Amino acid sequence: MKKLDVYSQYEMQDTVEKHAPLVKRIAYHLKSRLPANIQIDDLIQAGMIGLLEAENNYDAAQGASFETYASIRIRGAMLDDVRKNDWAPRSVYRNNRRVAEVVRNIENEKGRDARDTEIAAALDMDIEEYYRILQDASGHKILSFDDISISGGSLVDNIPNPQSGLLDVLQKNNMKELVATAIASLPERERLVMTLYYDNELNLREIGAVIGVSESRVSQINSQAVIRLQARLAPVLQE
Repeated sequence: MKKLDVYSQYEMQDTVEKHAPLVKRIAYHLKSRLPANIQIDDLIQAGMIGLLEAENNYDAAQGASFETYASIRIRGAMLDDVRKNDWAPRSVYRNNRRVAEVVRNIENEKGRDARDTEIAAALDMDIEEYYRILQDASGHKILSFDDISISGGSLVDNIPNPQSGLLDVLQKNNMKELVATAIASLPERERLVMTLYYDNELNLREIGAVIGVSESRVSQINSQAVIRLQARLAPVLQE
């Protein structure tokens, strides 16, 4: 199999020219969901690397089209680059873990969805301070569907690769089913925000107009939904 570092200049140029519109389309779509400090040129550059890696590893005999396979790897390369350059304070990650643990404890004890006021009280803070934690989580890093980690990875890393074995594919498909079930169990408003954001691809301002809240409140609801998913899936993933 040819290696990326021994690509001829012609092969690299041909691949880039043919699929550059795909990379740019993914970059601009992803940029609309990221903090303002993320530069579109950085996303495109990372996506080009993902494109070349996809070309290097693609195996048509496995059944997936090249564009489908490349799209997954391009987007994954962009997200990896953003995470690598994430300068969020350690307190943001620490607070996210605290909130997830509190949510898990409350829901295990009550047998129902943890309420905002209950979470804030368990964290020994008022509701506005709790909302600031959610806002910080959304503003400093990608707190999204892709951050529901599996042993340090993300759902992007767990999409079946055309070169995966049958057992590997079945395991990853099972993971997607678990996540889908967990999303379906979310409180109605959180589930609606995630559906509008990830399925209908509305931005935060548009979602706010639909459900009648501010853009910042939508951001908080989305952050809480992802943290709730992390709390509910953690025991399953550890098993």
